[in-house]
Amino acid sequence: MPTITIEDHDIVAILRLNNGRTNAISGQLVHDMGKALAAIKKEYRALVLAGGDKFFSIGLDLPDLLQLDREEMTDFWSAFSQLAFDLFTLQIPTVCALSGHAVAGGNVLALTCDYRMAGPDKKQIGLNEIKLGVPVPYLADIILRQIIGDRSATQMIFEGEFMSFADAHQLGLVDEIFSPETVEEQAIQKAALLAEFPEQAFAALKAQRVEDISFKYNENKTFRNEVFLDCWFSEPVQKLLHEAAQKF
Repeated sequence: MPTITIEDHDIVAILRLNNGRTNAISGQLVHDMGKALAAIKKEYRALVLAGGDKFFSIGLDLPDLLQLDREEMTDFWSAFSQLAFDLFTLQIPTVCALSGHAVAGGNVLALTCDYRMAGPDKKQIGLNEIKLGVPVPYLADIILRQIIGDRSATQMIFEGEFMSFADAHQLGLVDEIFSPETVEEQAIQKAALLAEFPEQAFAALKAQRVEDISFKYNENKTFRNEVFLDCWFSEPVQKLLHEAAQKF
């Protein structure tokens, strides 16, 4: 069963995570999203990334990924990192519609979009990797610092706490707040509005926006990915991850 769906809205595609109640990020979801991105780039002028009403995404599929050995996990982590980079550098407008919790890897995916829109209810967003003994993915770290500033990003990453969408809006992590019922429609309207600009000009402006981060990421990704994997497979972290997996 596909873990994502593509929904047609004229020049805008909704790429919807559809991997059960929590939209956990598995190897299959990463694969399906990669194929969907390739199709959307050819057929649409803008993208809205969405999930479910309960969870946009809970993050990495720990029960699934903890079964992988180092070589298999390296392949997954490389594919997930590439997917995040491809989303971040996609040369069409991208808007993330957050109706449900977006935590850990879910927050990472949201960060790759040009804009994040959310509802004002009790759903949460955040990066809790430090509590599980692994670093926030390198690309997400440097994107976050561009969006909310170095000091706020450091506090968010070091403390590993979740926050409400309203608090994330105050911080600048979420761009706009709407009623939960209208978030996706507002995201579609925003994406369509941006898509009305000449495609070549928008692509050039976006390339300029992501250039510094792209260069820094490509220079350091191999080393940073190895650091993440070293942490993941350390004995104390494996214990923490297995404990966290019991909540899935």
